[in-house]
Amino acid sequence: MKKSNFIAFDSLSLQEFDENSELIPLMTPEDEEAINSEELPETLPILSLKNTVLFPGVVIPITAGRDKSIKLINDANKGGKVIGVVSQKDETVENPTAKDINETGTVARILRVLKMPDGNVTVIIQGKKRFKVAEVLTEEPYMNATIRDLAEAKPADNNKEFSAIIDSIKDLALEIIKENPNIPSEASFAIKNIESNSFLINFVSSNMNLSVAEKQALLEMNDLKKRALATLKFMNVEFQKLELKNDIQSKVQMDMSQQQREYFLHQQMKTIQEELGGVSHDEELEEMKLRASEKQWDEKVAKHFDKEISKMQRMNPQVAEYSIQRNYLELFLDLPWNEFSKDKFDLKRARKVLDRDHFGLEDVKRRIIEYLAVLKLRNDMKSPILCLYGPPGVGKTSLGKSIAEALGREYVRISLGGLRDEAEIRGHRKTYIGAMPGRIIQSLKKAGTSNPVFVLDEIDKLSNSHQGDPSSAMLEVLDPEQNSEFYDNFLEMGYDLSKVMFIATSNSLSTIQPALHDRMEIINVTGYTIEEKVEIAKRHLLPKQLEEHGLSTDHLKIGKAQLEKIVEGYTRESGVRGLEKQIAKMVRYAAKNIAMEEDYNIKVSNEDVVEVLGGPKLERDKYENNNVAGVVTGLAWTRVGGDILFIESILSKGKGTLSITGNLGKVMKESATIAMEYIKSNADNFGIDATVFDKYNVHIHVPEGATPKDGPSAGVTMLTSLVSLFTQKKVKKSLAMTGEITLRGKVLPVGGIKEKILAAKRARIKEILLCEENRRDIEEIKADYLKGLTFHYVTDMSDVIKIALTDQKVKNAKKF
Repeated sequence: MKKSNFIAFDSLSLQEFDENSELIPLMTPEDEEAINSEELPETLPILSLKNTVLFPGVVIPITAGRDKSIKLINDANKGGKVIGVVSQKDETVENPTAKDINETGTVARILRVLKMPDGNVTVIIQGKKRFKVAEVLTEEPYMNATIRDLAEAKPADNNKEFSAIIDSIKDLALEIIKENPNIPSEASFAIKNIESNSFLINFVSSNMNLSVAEKQALLEMNDLKKRALATLKFMNVEFQKLELKNDIQSKVQMDMSQQQREYFLHQQMKTIQEELGGVSHDEELEEMKLRASEKQWDEKVAKHFDKEISKMQRMNPQVAEYSIQRNYLELFLDLPWNEFSKDKFDLKRARKVLDRDHFGLEDVKRRIIEYLAVLKLRNDMKSPILCLYGPPGVGKTSLGKSIAEALGREYVRISLGGLRDEAEIRGHRKTYIGAMPGRIIQSLKKAGTSNPVFVLDEIDKLSNSHQGDPSSAMLEVLDPEQNSEFYDNFLEMGYDLSKVMFIATSNSLSTIQPALHDRMEIINVTGYTIEEKVEIAKRHLLPKQLEEHGLSTDHLKIGKAQLEKIVEGYTRESGVRGLEKQIAKMVRYAAKNIAMEEDYNIKVSNEDVVEVLGGPKLERDKYENNNVAGVVTGLAWTRVGGDILFIESILSKGKGTLSITGNLGKVMKESATIAMEYIKSNADNFGIDATVFDKYNVHIHVPEGATPKDGPSAGVTMLTSLVSLFTQKKVKKSLAMTGEITLRGKVLPVGGIKEKILAAKRARIKEILLCEENRRDIEEIKADYLKGLTFHYVTDMSDVIKIALTDQKVKNAKKF
């Protein structure tokens, strides 16, 4: 049962319409008998109701808004006050005709007509008895129809089954009134005071929460017992629903009281936020859906997004998971799904951009131009994965930015140095508080396109810990066969990285995991010659420092000779970082003088260089001399480029022991032992008295003992040093050498040739001795680097001695 929309239960018998009106009593059996004995008129004006059904004996108010209905009520009120009331089949029909109304209705008597301020008319009517429309006579100005009486089959007074049904209806009605807080308790008095069985059934049917069609079906039942039984069934369903509802409410009442408190507080906060200009949760969801409709993602991604946003709609905005879900969907919308920047295929322009920003680096530039050329022809080529390998300061990282400009792509960079958590690459799962996507996905979000130039800086410095191995996580990122479906733990689905151009940088290949090394195309970015450094300083470093210090070329000019002096005397590196710092000192010197309004030389001289930077600090790289036996110049490779080193050996009386110092590694010590044993085995060939090996101790030393040294490439240098020591012959002037030796007397090739060549040029070396197999490395180096150098290629140790040693004895040669 429901609370009436028009009038309370007790108002049917107790409410006064005005001070002169009479009470409207409940229908008694006598009233019912009197009504049933009345004869119906042959024709009646028919009033159609949209949303209710009138039952006999029941009093209801009706609000009439249609002109026809208002005229009908006014005419009837002036006349006999009797009308026919029927319900519409479809309540949306505004001007019903004969086919739009139900045939069965109720004769009603108008009790009171009230005119409302809005022009509508409210009429209070009471049902009398049922009728059936025989024929509609007219529809204008309102509907008139002939009617016939509908007889009602009533059970006998002593029918026990009917009496039980009536008692059940009364009891159930009282239970519903008791359980339903929306029905006033006074309604139970009305139920108890109803004496007429048929009126009780009609009264309950009228006030139950049923549809118009269900109420109409009850009205059309001619058998009162069947109608009572159907009413009881409807009441049982309503009572069960009410019980279930109350049961659920009692179970959650404790939880709800706390939740309601929080809800009301959050609603107040929400209202305050909206007043301050914030966005409500519903508006936020609609905005997300609008953004999603503009995305170019495929069906799989769209389906996943729809599923996740539906999950968010079902969430309470106050729970912790709501913010995680919102962050997840915002990431989903911010990612550039299938959004690609258009590549620029002007190869000449790309070459100009690369040449403008970087001097030298021909191998890298050639590879980028090759990639552009193939991409221009195919347009769907997977991006290459390059690894720029070389010493610090040669421009590996900045080269990525130039490549991005040359291709017309976005540029992003992440530093992998010291990274030891796998989640930094793959992201965290959403279940964790503070979960975030990995650095790869975050960088793509920042780039705004799915095909940027992506620089992975310092990939050789990845480390691992108990939190996982990031270098293993990078295997999927850098594999062209797998990265089209890169899985990020936070994103929870694959993302296409195949169009991203990855450029890794590394100072050493030895610390890179072999599987990762195999996935990358290694490009060796070697160090610069003195001439190249001077050009780089002139074209890039000096203008950059002038701009950063607020000066122009009118304030300071450094000539090539002075730049060369700075390169040779104040830096020792393969790159140009140290050189840039020295140039910055020169620029600060000019800036200080300008600010203090002091005189200075705009055109820098050698004396100015010494005044600002101090005396040259790095002259030890220079070749020394060949006046001492056993001192030979070797070539070495370090992480900062090539270098020269000196192998010194000396004899002292003793029992023929070999001592090796200079912070040398195991391999380098083994090279000294091999050289010593080879000389002992071939003493006659070198003109050495074999007895000397038992009478003298040999000490080999490599200067700069604080610097660790290792590797096999000093083998030929140690051999030459020992032969020079035992024969007391001079080593050839301005000669340096590198190569590994074996006990059979063979010379083996070594690596790092270009860096070693540059170190030799810096040290004013004129001749270089190498293994024959290193000839191919020399042929790959630009001719400009080799200018002024003579190369000797050897295969055996005997060849080394013939070339390296002269027939001239050193001054104050020892005699054995």
